[in-house]
Amino acid sequence: MARRTKEDASATRSGLLDAAELVFYEQGVARASLNEIAQRAGATRGAVYWHFKDKLDLFYAMLDRVTLPLEQAADDGCEQEAACDALEYVRRLIALVLGRIVDDERTRRVFEILLLKVEYVGELMPVQERNIAALDSFSARLETALRIASKDHDIVMPMEPREASIALCAMFDGLIQNWLLGRAFDLKRVGGQAVDVCLRGLGFPGEGSAARSSGSACR
Repeated sequence: MARRTKEDASATRSGLLDAAELVFYEQGVARASLNEIAQRAGATRGAVYWHFKDKLDLFYAMLDRVTLPLEQAADDGCEQEAACDALEYVRRLIALVLGRIVDDERTRRVFEILLLKVEYVGELMPVQERNIAALDSFSARLETALRIASKDHDIVMPMEPREASIALCAMFDGLIQNWLLGRAFDLKRVGGQAVDVCLRGLGFPGEGSAARSSGSACR
């Protein structure tokens, strides 16, 4: 009986998180109410307070069960880095982020909430700080890869690697926001093409050329 009670509580908590994700997505965090979240989950307001202190606690719990694309890229990128030509690694890293957003519905929904449906003021400032930290980490990884690639391909870039990494981040961040706003285009295809154009502008060879010349494409 105790085990069943524990399973029921876990199912209720999961249902509340699912409902909160949908309500936050539809109405934004500020306008969402605990009553509506409880109703969407088929639970009572008391059940919400049994599992979460308040709406903010529920919001953070919703975030904690999703690994954001930039954070995943920082983790998965480490495994791919050693197996790739540095230039191909840049492409793979950005493709990983775009792929997660396009192919994983929950990731896309939570990412859209964070980008478009949260006011970063007061108690929600730590969420913005988390986003900035993930972006800084991702940008630093791109910067390192660009430095290595410039040496490997004997190229003097027209921008410093740090500035180039910031520009690349701004470019794909803009594409993501445009896509999330509902503009109709293939995010993965356009994103890949845009990255290749940016890298060519920095003086690097086009996609596929780097791997052929170095013999070390991603395995």
